[in-house]
Amino acid sequence: MPADLEHTLTTLSAHRSVLGYLLLSRGHPVSIIRHSGVVFEGEQGRKYASVVGKIAESVQGGMEEIYGNDSEADEVRFMRIRTRRHEIIISPDERYVLAVLHDPAS
Repeated sequence: MPADLEHTLTTLSAHRSVLGYLLLSRGHPVSIIRHSGVVFEGEQGRKYASVVGKIAESVQGGMEEIYGNDSEADEVRFMRIRTRRHEIIISPDERYVLAVLHDPAS
């Protein structure tokens, strides 16, 4: 794992409002490379991983629909989804998808 990614994950874990993170592989099926936080343990973590993968894929697919086969098509870099209880931040790149669950009230 690249040192800058390792540093980012360490920094995220130390933040008091962060409930956990998922580092996922790109592709099918999505797999959990690394996680932090009780919320992402076991079956719950696998559910989050699946849903986050679908969200990232769906949004990127929507962007491709808008731009068609244009070589200058936009690429999704960052998504923020807020619910009543939490906020999930999703950042896809070429190799990984990083999802961070955080408590905005903290």
